[in-house]
Amino acid sequence: MIGSPMRTRTLAKATFWAAAAGIVHTHVTYPLTLVALRRVRGERPEPLPPTTDMDAIDPAAAGPGEEAEPDRPLVSLIVAAFDEQEVIGAKVANALASDWPRDRLEVIVASDGSSDGTVEAARAAGADVVLDLPRGGKMATQNAAAERARGEILAFSDANSIWEPAAVGALAAAFDDPEVGYASGAVSFTTDESAPVAAGEASEEGAYWRLENMIRQLESELGGITAGNGAIYAVRREAYVPLPPSRSHDLSFPFLLRKRGWRAVHVVAARAGEKMVPTMEGEFARKRRMMIGLPDIVLADRMWDPRGYGAMYGYEILSHRLLRYASPFLHIKLLAASVMLSRRPRSGRVPLDTGGHRRRTGIYRFALGAQLALLVLAAVADRLPVRPARLARYYVLTTASIALGFWDRWRQGPPAAWEKSEGTR
Repeated sequence: MIGSPMRTRTLAKATFWAAAAGIVHTHVTYPLTLVALRRVRGERPEPLPPTTDMDAIDPAAAGPGEEAEPDRPLVSLIVAAFDEQEVIGAKVANALASDWPRDRLEVIVASDGSSDGTVEAARAAGADVVLDLPRGGKMATQNAAAERARGEILAFSDANSIWEPAAVGALAAAFDDPEVGYASGAVSFTTDESAPVAAGEASEEGAYWRLENMIRQLESELGGITAGNGAIYAVRREAYVPLPPSRSHDLSFPFLLRKRGWRAVHVVAARAGEKMVPTMEGEFARKRRMMIGLPDIVLADRMWDPRGYGAMYGYEILSHRLLRYASPFLHIKLLAASVMLSRRPRSGRVPLDTGGHRRRTGIYRFALGAQLALLVLAAVADRLPVRPARLARYYVLTTASIALGFWDRWRQGPPAAWEKSEGTR
């Protein structure tokens, strides 16, 4: 009679502490350990964009009275587009305004069965190649464009992402390191038609990206980044892997290429601006759509398998990806264990401590109260317009989007089509 309740309570304690450790580590102690490791190892300098300094120029390549340009790779900038008539012209113009030499830049717009004037607008804007493809989904569109591209470096951008003029050169410079197969840039956000605001100044999504960019910079200097950003990134042509429809470059390429011997890096100098989703509900819907392919990436593509990672990158994947993706399930386990352990055992069935039981039960009651307070703050965020309530709501919705993405994948199968987020054009 005594053994079974005691074993149940012991199991609940183990579940509580394991779940709490996983949640705290992925959000708090992991970034702190990266800071400590970076200090121990020293800062890795970021590669500089190509220079026209005379030391870098081959005089024999120049004609009489001319200064030769340094040898630069051909970059194919690929924009996958679905019904982007309203922004594709501006995107092509933005690409053509790059500091990268025009004869070393190929601008490709790949239309995924657009039903509006996307194809015509891209051609009128001066794109080098416009692919009018049947509807097949974003990955199929990007794969087709990559196959058509001539560049040594394949850069990718969203149709509504505006790159700074130096961004192409900054990404290209990362590939001077022969070990680099994937390079991702940094994104800031706009809330209206004005200039970009720094991440964190306008919304909880911005605050998330400010922290995320900091973590990715630290990862880049250690084992390599564990995820990229779909708004601005590039892949070495020989490293490119055609992916199935349910995958995404930003979540799949960093770890898949690592298993093939390449490094994935974060390039701070490669910057882009993008209009953020105007409402938290819209951002939640966007994240939920993104997460529907996560089971395929984590399970079928074996993100969880550490073989080929190395110790440092394996630690990053575990801490930043696997535990982050497991966080909704860890929260459920933590809440259930807190409820069980907060109850006082019946004295006739489980022996009570002499003096220590109340103190130890208090730990679990405090944890239960903190979790309930988080949920209450998230629920009243609309009626209580203070930053802690908004942050609580953002955290709860972001965490819930992972679980709901798994649910959608189970109910609907792997995703293929893609949708624009309302209010981001």
